[in-house]
Amino acid sequence: MTFAYTRAADAATAIATVSADPQAAFLAGGTTQVDLMLKDGVVAPRRLVDISRLPLAGIAAEAGLVRIGATATMEQAAADPHVTRGLPMVRDALLAGASPQLRNMATIGGNLLQRTRCRYFRDPAVDHCNKRIPGSGCAAFEGVARMHAILGASPACIALHASDLAVALTALGSVVRLRSDRGPRSVPLTELYYQPGDDPQRETVLRHGELITEVEVPLPPQAARMTYLKVRDRASYEFALVSAAVCTIVEDGLIVSARIALGGVGTVPWRAWDAEEVLRHAPVGEASFWAAAEAAVRRPFTVPGTEFKVELARRTLVRALRVTTEHASEVLR
Repeated sequence: MTFAYTRAADAATAIATVSADPQAAFLAGGTTQVDLMLKDGVVAPRRLVDISRLPLAGIAAEAGLVRIGATATMEQAAADPHVTRGLPMVRDALLAGASPQLRNMATIGGNLLQRTRCRYFRDPAVDHCNKRIPGSGCAAFEGVARMHAILGASPACIALHASDLAVALTALGSVVRLRSDRGPRSVPLTELYYQPGDDPQRETVLRHGELITEVEVPLPPQAARMTYLKVRDRASYEFALVSAAVCTIVEDGLIVSARIALGGVGTVPWRAWDAEEVLRHAPVGEASFWAAAEAAVRRPFTVPGTEFKVELARRTLVRALRVTTEHASEVLR
């Protein structure tokens, strides 16, 4: 494969270079561009613009927010005191997401924009993949679907969104800052990704040449308790079968507010709005937890091999809710 490589000196040049060439793409740690090009052979941009050394790696706290630069590495973010003290759920998702070697290379923006780990999308010998070849079908329907999605899926695609970080950031109501040749704009993380519908090729709202510059993460109140719970086949750097990011505030035995997102089950990082509504002003306890779990995994789209995720997702969410409300439950007893 032949392609041109450019190391961008500044963000404006990087954006201009990619915007001017429909066959150009950004390159940064965590984007999986190199895997998809050289190992899998399923994408073939003719120009890569390396943005990994742009001065977008700062992490700072201000006015109830933590700002994380897009080129900050996962390891840098996980070790930053603003993250470790104010956003422990984000720290835990970062540490659960990859080995130390990968965390030292993968960037925050790259992690959010990594492509699906679907084996059928990444295998050019597979003819049936609507994400690569529109209208060809979805091989996962008849193949091994265990690592695929049950929420946001469609007959056209059940490919899973693999990021742990995106799940934690989604639960906290994070916003991504974008920059393009049209100027800057902000997009809530819940609106960054497209569900597949009938057009699985469209994955994000980013325009060609648009660059993530930073992520804004709201700091929860001091009374909030949060956890990131990841269920996987092995403890050592495996993709999630199911994960739950939960942040709750409890007062006088009632759940005043809850923020919930699920991973390992969605075609996008899945914000469980219905579960949050069920828990609002609900009493701490198993009945409330299970009602929320039912609401979170309502109307799943399953195929042979993914049915087990329905109950596993519910149990994972219940367990995460127990963790974040444990102290309140002990006080009540």
